[in-house]
Amino acid sequence: MAFRGNIALVTGGASGMGRMSAIRLAQHGAKVFAVDMDEQGLASLDAEHPNITTQKCDISDYEQVKVMVEKTRKDLGDIDRLTHAAGIMPLGKLNDLPVEAYIRQMRINYEGTVYLVKTVMPDMLARNRGDIICFGSIAGEVPLPRAGAYCASKSATNSYIKQLILENKKSDMRIMLVCPPPVNTALLDSDKTGVKGFNNSEMQRALKFGLVVQPEFILDQIEKGIDKGKGVLFPGYFAKLSTGLYRLSSSLYTKLLPGF
Repeated sequence: MAFRGNIALVTGGASGMGRMSAIRLAQHGAKVFAVDMDEQGLASLDAEHPNITTQKCDISDYEQVKVMVEKTRKDLGDIDRLTHAAGIMPLGKLNDLPVEAYIRQMRINYEGTVYLVKTVMPDMLARNRGDIICFGSIAGEVPLPRAGAYCASKSATNSYIKQLILENKKSDMRIMLVCPPPVNTALLDSDKTGVKGFNNSEMQRALKFGLVVQPEFILDQIEKGIDKGKGVLFPGYFAKLSTGLYRLSSSLYTKLLPGF
């Protein structure tokens, strides 16, 4: 791994990319503090490896984030890597989604990112070292069917981390924005509120044509990218192709992508 430290904080640790990140870091010797709202998922993660400590935390609550980060430092030590993978993705057309669905995504996906960075980053800057790996999305770069509210929240997240990278380019900190295509995790099946994303046959087609990628591939690309000093990562050809095509011709993009 390209990780150069000892202590990692991982959000969204109960499932998906967060869970896999926590396990991989622990297996490579890091002490990991993983947080999520899913207590059952955290309990099973806690049993995966002795290097993993878990705690329930609502990242959309700034006070909870500050208390959690302080506990991480007190129990384990200075945080050397923040892997921020927590997020939700209720699917639905904008006209059909209630206002609450818009606001909830913005608070968790965007505001939660700000709270974590503002709490973790000052200490990293003071030590002039550390990694911040934030999961944005290609949804923050291009429209996706039935994902308008999610796209809006990830657009804000993507812009925030890109700006953060530019403003801290003289630091020895490593900041990475990961903009994956849809990843084969539980997020695509449900956002924990029962809103369905891909059914099984759709998922198999998406995997076959590279529209959805496996999480292990994303983790490998992150380590390779951060080791090379890459700031913004578009892993997989669909992520690169879709963003490039949309910039070239938004009308052609929407014609080729089913669902609009």
